[in-house]
Amino acid sequence: MSSPQIQYHMTRFNTSASKLSQCPEDTGAEVAFAGRSNAGKSSAINTLTNAKLARTSKTPGRTQLINIFDTNVEGVRIVDLPGYGYAKVPIAMKEHWQKHLNDYLQNRQCLRGVVLMVDIRHPLKAFDQMMIEWCGEAEMPLHILLTKADKLNRGAAQNALLKMKQLLSVKTNPLLTIQTFSALKTTGVDQLREQLNHWLLDDQEQATEEK
Repeated sequence: MSSPQIQYHMTRFNTSASKLSQCPEDTGAEVAFAGRSNAGKSSAINTLTNAKLARTSKTPGRTQLINIFDTNVEGVRIVDLPGYGYAKVPIAMKEHWQKHLNDYLQNRQCLRGVVLMVDIRHPLKAFDQMMIEWCGEAEMPLHILLTKADKLNRGAAQNALLKMKQLLSVKTNPLLTIQTFSALKTTGVDQLREQLNHWLLDDQEQATEEK
């Protein structure tokens, strides 16, 4: 029996949740996209799926809910987490997001990995550091997308990638991977899909082999 293949262009919206209890049943496999509100998270998801699934806006910070999307493979989902660090919203709302983001990351058993969007032109921010540290402590696989790579020439982009790998000691951390990405030029999409397939399809392949 052949293993299932994810057809990302067939990804469809499932539901939005303001807290973990409103998310779909904690089974199957999910990968979560996280990042500061102006790091290009929605654009990355839309480029990955070749569809306008995630809402993009000229006013960053509009993603205030956990948005869940179903792929064509049963039980395999892509999750768009709220953006942080730029949104002009009340402190109480930010605290609400923070609480339920932490709840999701710490207690979602079907979470297989986190994709963190970081603008290639800027150093790591506090939120980025927090996510990197959390994934390290939780032994959660983390794939960093250095977004907006089209804003730099190829040499500068590769230099930024090398520096980030050195900064985060990628060679000594098998759970951490980094790549450059451009939603505008659609560069790095195949590499991203390959990483997601590795995370999301392992369980599916094992289940197929056991049958």
